Amino acid sequence: MISQIELGGIILEVVKKDIKNIHLSVYPPSGRVRVSAPRQMKTESIRMFVIAKLGWVRKQQKKMQGQVRETKREYINHESHYVWGKRYLLKLVEAEAVPRIELQHSKLLLQIRPQSAVATRKEVLATWYRQLIREAVPQLIEKWEPRMKVKVRRLFVQQMKTRWGTCNTRACTIRLNTELAKKPKGCLEYVVVHEMVHLLEPSHNPRFFQLMDQFMPQWRHMRDLLNSLPAKNERWSY
Repeated sequence: MISQIELGGIILEVVKKDIKNIHLSVYPPSGRVRVSAPRQMKTESIRMFVIAKLGWVRKQQKKMQGQVRETKREYINHESHYVWGKRYLLKLVEAEAVPRIELQHSKLLLQIRPQSAVATRKEVLATWYRQLIREAVPQLIEKWEPRMKVKVRRLFVQQMKTRWGTCNTRACTIRLNTELAKKPKGCLEYVVVHEMVHLLEPSHNPRFFQLMDQFMPQWRHMRDLLNSLPAKNERWSY
């Protein structure tokens, strides 16, 4: 069930579903606002929740208006690509061999077969980014599990259109966005910690933020850094 509410000049898209907690999200590039609420929640309760967060909503919308957007990648020579927050220039190398990627100083060498399609180049790079995350995250999980006294049973890494990460609290699994391999490693650790804290507190309530402050006092700085970097179409969720 989808409806709309107007508050302070902001149009809210309200979606009611079978969930326990209310969620407020702001989507780029225009700053569209969506509220996901439990089916039984009354409209007035939803309005009161959003009214308390209007300052946050406007702040996120302002960020999006001024945020640099990533240009569409064509996977050609001298195109900029990022790895762990550092800029590299793409260099294509054609060879009748298995595709591979190598970092050399300020260049990202992409070895592909002659006349490979753009879609193929894109997939090779996406697979490489995914592997970078898979190699970097296990040691972060190992670092934080004993501190939080939680257990991550499985890690998933994939392209995600709207989030940096998610946590399935029942299955004790976390899912991370492949795009994180383009951001500084500190941002990756922040997202991992964020999702692992959800194993202790599923919702974004005061206890969640208290736990974030306890485990990672600098998390707000890392969140702001992540959200200030060039973006594709990620969203901000409260």
